[in-house]
Amino acid sequence: MLKIWTDGSCLGNPGPGGWAFVATNGKDTAERCGAERDTTNNRMELMAVLRALTAARRHAEVEIHTDSQYVKNGMQSWMRNWKRNNWRTADKKPVKNQDLWMALDEAASKIKIHWHWCKGHAGEEMNERCDELARTAAESLK
Repeated sequence: MLKIWTDGSCLGNPGPGGWAFVATNGKDTAERCGAERDTTNNRMELMAVLRALTAARRHAEVEIHTDSQYVKNGMQSWMRNWKRNNWRTADKKPVKNQDLWMALDEAASKIKIHWHWCKGHAGEEMNERCDELARTAAESLK
């Protein structure tokens, strides 16, 4: 199974941001990252997973490791209600980052995902690598 670690970074919030993922099948490892000039940390966390799923499209099943409760909870708990409520939160406000959530929902519908939360900045090797890649991508826009 393909294992993927993701992370997002933002210098200021909003500000220049970066996203990254590291994917491994146990034999080969791939790293990807990118940046946006004016964004938020949450958008970069979402973008990291979206880009990872897009890259993993040939796989039927993946593990996603993220340090973002926002992404994990959104995908596993909140999205059902948002969709049922026409992309509104429980207090009837529009869902923030709806464009990315909708794209992520579409990408996730084509692949079985096993979600894993990992504590950020806690020494987990692949999470630390993603953090470094995302931060470096964001810093490239300064």
